[in-house]
Amino acid sequence: MSRGLHEQFDGYRAIVDAIEVSRRHGVDYTAEKDAADPYIRRLHPRSLSLVVAAVRRETPSAATLRLVSPDGPLPPFQAGQYVAVTVDVDGVRTSRPYSISSPPNQTGYYEITVQRMENGLVSSFLLDRVHRGDRLTCSGPAGEFVYNPLFHARHMVMVAGGCGVTPFMSMVREILDCGLDRQVHLFFGNRDLAGAIAHEEFSELDARFDSFHYIPVIENPPAGYDGRSGLITGELIRRTLGNLEEKTFYVCGPRAMYDFCLPELERLGIPRRRLRREMYGLPARVEADPAWPQDVQLTDRFTVHLQEGFVLEAVAGEPLLTALERNGVRVPSLCRCGACSECRVRILSGRVFEPQGVHVRRSDRQFGYVHACAVYPLSDLEVTV
Repeated sequence: MSRGLHEQFDGYRAIVDAIEVSRRHGVDYTAEKDAADPYIRRLHPRSLSLVVAAVRRETPSAATLRLVSPDGPLPPFQAGQYVAVTVDVDGVRTSRPYSISSPPNQTGYYEITVQRMENGLVSSFLLDRVHRGDRLTCSGPAGEFVYNPLFHARHMVMVAGGCGVTPFMSMVREILDCGLDRQVHLFFGNRDLAGAIAHEEFSELDARFDSFHYIPVIENPPAGYDGRSGLITGELIRRTLGNLEEKTFYVCGPRAMYDFCLPELERLGIPRRRLRREMYGLPARVEADPAWPQDVQLTDRFTVHLQEGFVLEAVAGEPLLTALERNGVRVPSLCRCGACSECRVRILSGRVFEPQGVHVRRSDRQFGYVHACAVYPLSDLEVTV
């Protein structure tokens, strides 16, 4: 383009004049372009080194760990969010997400409530081998299982199962501590009363506050128990709440509870826009998924070739991320249930199994990316991390 032609464009002279004014009177902020980084890292750190200030037993199989920061204030969080705790257990470095059970208005510490899981590598480590004064490495707060005042109704219906009650502990405590204008019904299902985390606290809060209603549901109640028993059914919810309009439903618990409660809520006519669910782990028995191939056994072993030049062995019955971690391959991860996308890897060749309900971006599917935490090898693989 010749010089004379572009000078004929509409507005050319005005742009030249503006540039000249900026050069004479403006300020060049280039040297300060990273000035905001310390504030951003303070609010959204990649990792935190926290000290266990106290351990409080909740039930025979669960305890609450209070975590404090010796290096400065903790980042703020929203009730319902979680932190991923990273540990080294017998040579395996891995992480697990734990909901923050303390309320966000308490800024001096985070509390995480840990339930012992069957064959749980990290839960057993935290409950049996972590004590007051020990240090733990955690992520910053993450997750979207939170109350949004722009879209969610002020009447919250919480449906929890087992250790799925932990994000609700934070929500309920914040609502009642701060006197927030919300009505809450908490349906809390457990196999037995002794395993119900925070049962006494919730019962006391129910007696003290008109805005909070606690409905424990015990599958195997003890003798003389006069509360609700069995499962959290749609009929129980309808009978308790009456009118189901202008209410937002929140569901958190083990996979089996989702498989039962979500269809119950659908039969009540609860639209998806009023239903919030936390991603909470993979199926305990992946082979029970109807789509699991019958010609593959959980003990079948396959070879995984990483494009980076590393070769390792993986078992069909465990997620690919577990195999990578067991062999010393570090892959970022937060949620370990296919929601955060931190552990994305690309499958160059081979087959993997993805359980129902795992969310993957359309673009990831198009180019062969999967969440390593939520897929199981079905053949030898070639993978890029």
